Amino acid sequence: MNRNHPMPLNRRSLLQLGLATGAAALTARYSFAAPAAGDARLVFIIMRGALDGLSAVPPYADPDYARLRGELAIGAPGGSDGALALDGYFGLNPGLSFLQHSYVARELVVLPAVASAYRERSHFDGQDVLESGMTRPHASQTGWLNRALVNLPAAARVSRQSGVALAQNVPLVLRGSAEVASWSPSVLPDLDDDTMRRISERYASDPLLSRRLAEALSTGSEVTQAAEAAQAAQAAPPMAADAAAGATMSPVVRSTAGRYIETVRTAAGFLRREDGPTVAVFDTTGWDTHFNEGGAHGQLRTRLSVLDESLRTLKETLGDVWPRTVVLLATEFGRTAAANGTRGTDHGTASAAFLLGGAVAGGRVLVDWPGLSARALYQQRDLKPTLDLRSVMKSVLHDHLQIASRALDAEVFPDSHAAPYMSGLLRGSAA
Repeated sequence: MNRNHPMPLNRRSLLQLGLATGAAALTARYSFAAPAAGDARLVFIIMRGALDGLSAVPPYADPDYARLRGELAIGAPGGSDGALALDGYFGLNPGLSFLQHSYVARELVVLPAVASAYRERSHFDGQDVLESGMTRPHASQTGWLNRALVNLPAAARVSRQSGVALAQNVPLVLRGSAEVASWSPSVLPDLDDDTMRRISERYASDPLLSRRLAEALSTGSEVTQAAEAAQAAQAAPPMAADAAAGATMSPVVRSTAGRYIETVRTAAGFLRREDGPTVAVFDTTGWDTHFNEGGAHGQLRTRLSVLDESLRTLKETLGDVWPRTVVLLATEFGRTAAANGTRGTDHGTASAAFLLGGAVAGGRVLVDWPGLSARALYQQRDLKPTLDLRSVMKSVLHDHLQIASRALDAEVFPDSHAAPYMSGLLRGSAA
C-alpha cells in the first residue's frame, strides 16, 4: 500500500490490497531484478531500549495525536519545527533527514504500527523475543537470523562465516549452529596535533603504513562530521526543559556517534568483500526515554540524528553493494501514547520499524493505522500493533536471501502462522 492520501486505510481495505497475501499492485511499478544468490546483503540494526515510534514517525494528521502527546507532539511538515514530509498523514522526526531523502528516492519503507509477538514491558524479555523469533521469552537459545543462515541456499554460501556481529558479544539473534564472526568496536580518545604530526613523519617513508594512517584519519574525520551534523540539528532554540536537561550534544552522545560511524564502516568493509558475510548485525542504544524526551528538539531527536548520519555513511561506504542491500531497523517494543509526568514516555507496545536499502521497493508507508482515540489504544495506553514484525522478517528472508518458506515456517519462525508473508517489499520480488 503506497499511502498517497491523507486518511489511513482500514484493515479490510489493507487486506483487499493484498499486503498480507501478495497483491500485484505493490510491485507493478518496479522492474528491478532481485540479487542473485550469494550477492544479497542484509543488515539488522537492533534499536535497544524501546524506540518511541510516535516520535520517530509522527502521525501528525491523526486527530488525537496532538492531544495525547502534548509538548512531545511534532507538527505537520512546513510548520515551525514540523515533521519531514512522507505521505500527507505521517512524517519523520526532523532528525531523520537521510531517511526522508531515502523515502523520496524510493529506498525506504516505513512501518508505523509494528510489534513482535511480545506483549509485556520488560526490556530483557522483549529483546529476547525480538532476537529469538519465538512467541515467548527464553523459548530458544538460538536466534532467528542464525537459523536463517543455516537454511541459506547452497549458492549463497560463499563464506564459511555467513554472518558477522559488530559487538563485544554475539547477540542472541546470531547465536546458533551457523558459524559467525564477531568484531568489537573501540573509539579511542582524540590525539593532539603534535602527536599526529610525529606519527605522520614516522610513517612517511613507508607507503603501506602511511596509507593506513591516512585511512584512519579519514575515519576520524567522518566521526567528527557525524557528531557535528547531529549537533547542528539542535541549532534551533530548544525548549526550556531541553536546555535544563542539556540539549547540546553530551560527551556520551558524541562518543556514540563515533562508535556508530566506526561500526558502519567496518560492517560495510565486511559486506563489500566477495567472500564476505551475507548478514551483519549491530546495536544502537539510548532509546529508553523516560525523562525529558523532547519532540522536535531534545535528546531523542539528537540520537535519531546520530543514527541518521550513520545510515548515510553506511550507504556511502557500501558503494556498489548498496543496490543489493536491505537494512532492517527494529526495536523490542514501543512507548506509551501519552507523555508521563517527567516529560518522557514509558514502556509501551507498538513502535515503528524501517526497511532501508537499494534493494527495497520504497517510497511507501505500510500501515493498517489503528488510530489514537481512547478506545483504539492497546490497554488504554499504547499504540495498538497491527503488523507482526515476523511478517517483515520472513518476507525479507524469503525474497532477499531466497530462503524457502517451509524452512522459515518450521525452523526460523516456528508458530508464526499468525504472521503472513508480505509481497512486494523488495525490488524485483514476485507478487
